Amino acid sequence: MYKNNIKNILAVSLFAFSFVVTTGVNAKASIIKQQSAIYSSYQIAQPYWAEHGMVSSQEAMATDVGVAILKQGGNAVDAAVAVGFSLAVTYPRAGNIGGGGFMMVYIAKEKKTIAIDYREMAPAAAHKDIFLDENGDVDNQKARFHGLSSGVPGTVMGLELALKKYGTMTLAQVMQPAIEQAEKGIVVTPDLSHSLSTMKNRLSRWQSTRDIFYKNKGQPLEVGQYLYQPELANSLKMIAKQGSKGFYQGTTASKIVAAIQEAGGVMTVADLANYKAKIRQPIVGNYHGYEVISMPPPSSGGTHLVQILNTLESFPIDQWGHNSADTIHVMAEAMKRAYADRSEYLGDDDYVSVPIKALTNKAYASSIAQHIDIKQATASELIKPGRLAPYESPQTTHFSVVDKWGNAVANTYTLNFSYGSGLVASGTGILMNNEMDDFSSKPGTPNGYGLLGGTANAIEPNKRPLSAMTPTIVLKDGELFLVTGTPGGSRIITTTLQIVLNVIDHQMNIAEATNATRIHHQWFPDEIRIERGLSLDTVKLLKAKGHKINLKPAMGSTQSIMKTHHGLFGATDPRSRAGKVSGY
Repeated sequence: MYKNNIKNILAVSLFAFSFVVTTGVNAKASIIKQQSAIYSSYQIAQPYWAEHGMVSSQEAMATDVGVAILKQGGNAVDAAVAVGFSLAVTYPRAGNIGGGGFMMVYIAKEKKTIAIDYREMAPAAAHKDIFLDENGDVDNQKARFHGLSSGVPGTVMGLELALKKYGTMTLAQVMQPAIEQAEKGIVVTPDLSHSLSTMKNRLSRWQSTRDIFYKNKGQPLEVGQYLYQPELANSLKMIAKQGSKGFYQGTTASKIVAAIQEAGGVMTVADLANYKAKIRQPIVGNYHGYEVISMPPPSSGGTHLVQILNTLESFPIDQWGHNSADTIHVMAEAMKRAYADRSEYLGDDDYVSVPIKALTNKAYASSIAQHIDIKQATASELIKPGRLAPYESPQTTHFSVVDKWGNAVANTYTLNFSYGSGLVASGTGILMNNEMDDFSSKPGTPNGYGLLGGTANAIEPNKRPLSAMTPTIVLKDGELFLVTGTPGGSRIITTTLQIVLNVIDHQMNIAEATNATRIHHQWFPDEIRIERGLSLDTVKLLKAKGHKINLKPAMGSTQSIMKTHHGLFGATDPRSRAGKVSGY
């Protein structure tokens, strides 16, 4: 029975994808003719089926590690922690133990969802003007590629917290695969080789980084060669043996601090010793009868995902159709207003009062919808943050896990830019983040992703920078329905949004939802960013409504698992070459 259903679903999906992609390519031929050079091609993803458990991540070797843990009897959290440490070895541009992120955990037996915040924190010596030069302007070199760029990492403590509270295996058990990958070496994939080649100039400025990734007389490792990381293996062994103390205290901590301070930073051993991961209350919304659960501040993802969904609930986008001009128009208008609010109100709510209830209130969303003109775009300069009661990278990575008991994990973590600041802390093998750039270094000055921020996200000692990461779990009638998330910098929220819309409003299976052409608006710049695949007719209609259209490279790399009455269906985003979804 299952096999027949799977065959039917695959057949329909592949036919639909062929039709959509073919007609889309024909319709936009003139656009592609002018701008196709900026794109990399990708293959159509097919839905992957499994009955018991599933893992979807941006790196195949890490996915296999997670599936192996599930087969050994581990639960979703055990597998997720194993994947998180494996990605630090196999996907160094974003997988990490020198960065931070967020994890959503769904406990099926209790029908409960937990939000774990392991975002980086500013060092105690940081202050609001730390990146300003003598003229009061932001020094982007210091904010992004300097010892000052790194926040205190949270990944190790976050993964340990998740495992202790909700896992069933030991840290040593789930870390062993990553230790072996670092020690015995991994085969360099085309994706890894390409990223190292692309990042050569930036990464080569650090001798400690060159020693790992550019051993071939200064040249990047080639496809088929082995990447050995013995120092990282030793750091992982220390964590496996001592827990998070093996990272935040002792030899590893001292080496991290020495490297940061030598590069001009102010992080101290006390900063590392004082780091804490936190369990927070998730953001919960209701969209057409589906319960949408995502991350609270210091992520802006959950708040604005729910805000945009609430706004769109006023419009019949299911009737207008997927990526019709009217649907895209109201999506963009809702996105603009959410990103305007983000600039004013969002920050670390341990430091500022974030009006979450007001921003996620359906009445507020209804008032936003009433100001959206279905026929005409509103110029971004005319949109201001809403008047409320007082009161966040393309190189991030996401993975999703579901086990045979129905437990689930949605995890998004990052170094911020690709390979973070580029600095490997000498003697540790650990790449350091450049997450301090996610603060608002100066109100009104955009960060590395073009996002504007204000005083709510100003730099303060021990504060966590605002993020757009949006690991999300969706329930239907109290049962698990969807686990999803993506990298993508400022486009994380809108990419996750479109996965949710595609499966709920447009009734797509998870592979269709993953392959569908994406759009994005973030208030400023005042433009709808689109992927290739949108028809010329739709583009013309959007322009007639007053929108500026900017065709740019593909957005996001979603890793999603959808639970149906046929079993689990997963899809790894074809926009990323190294991803894999697998299960058993």
